[in-house]
Amino acid sequence: MDVIPLGLQAALWGLVAGSALLLGASVGYFLRLPAVLASSIMAFGIGVLISALAFDLMDEAFSIGGTGAAVAGFIGGAALYALANAILARAGARERKVSGRAPAASVAASLAIAIGSLLDGVPESAAIGISLLDGEGVALVTLLAIVISNIPEGLSSTIGMKRAGKSAIYIFGIWTAITLACSCAAFLGYTVIGSLAPFWIAAATAFAAGAIFVMLIDTMIPEAFDEIHALSGPIAAVGFLLAFAATHLL
Repeated sequence: MDVIPLGLQAALWGLVAGSALLLGASVGYFLRLPAVLASSIMAFGIGVLISALAFDLMDEAFSIGGTGAAVAGFIGGAALYALANAILARAGARERKVSGRAPAASVAASLAIAIGSLLDGVPESAAIGISLLDGEGVALVTLLAIVISNIPEGLSSTIGMKRAGKSAIYIFGIWTAITLACSCAAFLGYTVIGSLAPFWIAAATAFAAGAIFVMLIDTMIPEAFDEIHALSGPIAAVGFLLAFAATHLL
């Protein structure tokens, strides 16, 4: 992809990450994936995301802008995500990542689920765009982590919307819109944030890390544990170690 402008590369990589939501939605709508398998995928994704946060996003934020920028950005991302997620949880989006057994949702809850998925996807996709700023290509470990985490989210949220009586056009229309929003977020992460001073680039990178971290604690970890219990830790550990090794080998 060397001949493709980096801004367009960011948009395409964001599209790839967002398309994992569509993949999960397709599985959730047309197939019945065992809840244990969906939770195992989620647990693996948790481990990969933790590695990406620690050894890619936060490390990059520190190297670009120092400790102050990294800490300020992380706190900002964590706080804003926690506030927005609490509001959405009250509207019915708390269980948007429940693997394979999402409860029937009201119209308001279905919309909250979609908005919650957008809330998850924007900082993740922005992080993809930001990762291109160093000129060394996309951060593959971060991209992989986001793809893995998006599949069970699209799957479980679709089950909830389908049980609420939503049509295929409605469901896949929402996921397509969110996928395109992820692509735009990645593009803006590269073009807009990339034009800022190093402090703000570092803060934005850490901001995405903080938001993803709270998402892990608030949604992914509880839902993975709820289905597979003690297995969630070892599976997440495998994901972490593989991502850690990939980060230092790629």
